[in-house]
Amino acid sequence: MYNAVDHQFMSQALAEAQKSLYLSNPNPRVGCVIVKDGQVIGRGHTQRVGGPHAEVQALADAKANGFEAEDSTVYVTLEPCNHTGKTPPCVDALINAKPAMVIAAMSDPNPLVAGKGLERLRAAGMDVRCGLLGAEAEALNPGFISRMTRGLPWVRMKIASTLDGKTALPHGQSQWITGPLARADGHHWRAQACAILTGVGTVKEDNPTLNVRDIKTERQPWKIIIDSKLETPLDANILKNVEQSGVILVCASLDSEASKAKAKTLENVGVQVIAMANAYGKVDLPKLFAYLAQERHMNEIHIEAGFKLNGSLLREDCVNELLLYYAPFFMGEGIGMVNISPLTALAERQDWQFMDQELFGPDLRVRLQKTKPT
Repeated sequence: MYNAVDHQFMSQALAEAQKSLYLSNPNPRVGCVIVKDGQVIGRGHTQRVGGPHAEVQALADAKANGFEAEDSTVYVTLEPCNHTGKTPPCVDALINAKPAMVIAAMSDPNPLVAGKGLERLRAAGMDVRCGLLGAEAEALNPGFISRMTRGLPWVRMKIASTLDGKTALPHGQSQWITGPLARADGHHWRAQACAILTGVGTVKEDNPTLNVRDIKTERQPWKIIIDSKLETPLDANILKNVEQSGVILVCASLDSEASKAKAKTLENVGVQVIAMANAYGKVDLPKLFAYLAQERHMNEIHIEAGFKLNGSLLREDCVNELLLYYAPFFMGEGIGMVNISPLTALAERQDWQFMDQELFGPDLRVRLQKTKPT
């Protein structure tokens, strides 16, 4: 069904989609190229929410270049949308442009689309195909696909450790285990997330800012603090410049007068406080992630927390991907990666599969994902 030329142009559309990596949340990362007589006449990628989608931008680019898209071939990494959100349906723009063929890498998992966009294009007389480099397109949008199919975000946990799995000295010092190149790569993953999540322990011990600094981005992710007892200091760095990204503090309950007063103080500086308790008086983590996907429309959550919260997230089966950075030295005694109870049988273990690995200076980054994502 597809020839080498089709693969070449869809690869260019995927490269366009990469430009949306830090930009399009919560919309999917989509790229589009329009080809006529063997020449690319227009390119586009999804802009920030409320801005043009990839197809509309590519059509405008073609027109700006002096070309009409009629009788062209459109390569797009995701099925064109068939519903009105903050922008009109992309299928309408394509039908008006009258290309001869539309090739999509994958169908849209959004139930509002789910093949309807492709069917409308076929009904308009176009040759419509789907599935070219689909795996590559899916890899660009794990969070969007997860939110649409499971009602949950894609949760990525980042940990920097020594070769013997230590993340800090016994008294808590952890800055810096890895070098500047590894830390800059960590900011790449921060930037593509909808939110960066940490625990109050990390806030109190490390006082991090948890923003994106080492790479250029037009948007800052939300910051989420898991703080069962509302212990976050009001002068914590993570609460500064709230207007740039937004901060959500998740506690267990707001039943006492003291907790209500602290919540009010936090809200006065722009922090959103929500209560979400489990049966043990801690934050209900699975419920929180469902809320973030279904109510806040968040695709990917990036975790940078301490070993206690890391352990809780793994124990509650909330993590889909591990982003592990190993510095080439041994620490000996120190704080580990995760606080989990010993296994009583190997059948209780969580299995992970390797995705890739890469060196950043002297440090090794390893990515793994759950063998069977939940």
